[in-house]
Amino acid sequence: MTGGSEDVIVVDRLEKRFGDFTAVKGISFTVRRGEIFGFLGSNGSGKSTTIRMLCGIISPTSGSASVAGIDVVRRPEEVKRVIGYMSQKFSLYEDLTPVENIRFYLGLYGVDPKRWDERIGWVIENAYLADMKDRLTRDLPQGFRQRLALGCALVHEPGILFLDEPTSGVDPLTRRRFWDSIRALADQGVTVFVTTHYMDEAQNCSRIVMIDLGAVVAQGSPSEIVSGACPGRPGARLEDAFVALMGGGGR
Repeated sequence: MTGGSEDVIVVDRLEKRFGDFTAVKGISFTVRRGEIFGFLGSNGSGKSTTIRMLCGIISPTSGSASVAGIDVVRRPEEVKRVIGYMSQKFSLYEDLTPVENIRFYLGLYGVDPKRWDERIGWVIENAYLADMKDRLTRDLPQGFRQRLALGCALVHEPGILFLDEPTSGVDPLTRRRFWDSIRALADQGVTVFVTTHYMDEAQNCSRIVMIDLGAVVAQGSPSEIVSGACPGRPGARLEDAFVALMGGGGR
């Protein structure tokens, strides 16, 4: 697959096998610059494995992929430096304070030490942590930990942000505020690649790929996926399409 000029992620027949088990089965898709892109599937569908390949954490068995023009197979360490990644567990060290966590990521991403004070201040302000910056991260409310994790993923100002089920376990108000932040990032030109189990969240995505048992079963805008998976059902929602497509239902 050849990406267009505005495609910042290009995935072509990407596959990952663990012994005799194939977790990701030759999937292909592209992601455009500045869009909120949803990657949906049930537990065990291959979502997290795909993200980990695209982030340069694990190597594909076959196929190819590029992120920001960087080959994830040949140059995985370079990929890690130009993306932000927020995992399901927020990727924070709970025995450190928020400021210490931010400093860790500043060092990890190789940010110029002259900018550290500026970037620490930016994260603390945007995460509303001014009154909690010296508390242990484990003692922060869940919503504040989520904001801190997002800030750490953005501390080096990446153009592409990967979010792996970022709102799992947080309350509806925190989810809404989080998505306000995501839309603002996209408006600034940041590409957001997100996995979620919440279909109302997926409606925020301009395009979606649905994956089941390691294979792509649908892709398009939310409305296109609904109409394709639920023909003749004018009141169908994205949740109905998800149910119809998972477990081999879309094959």
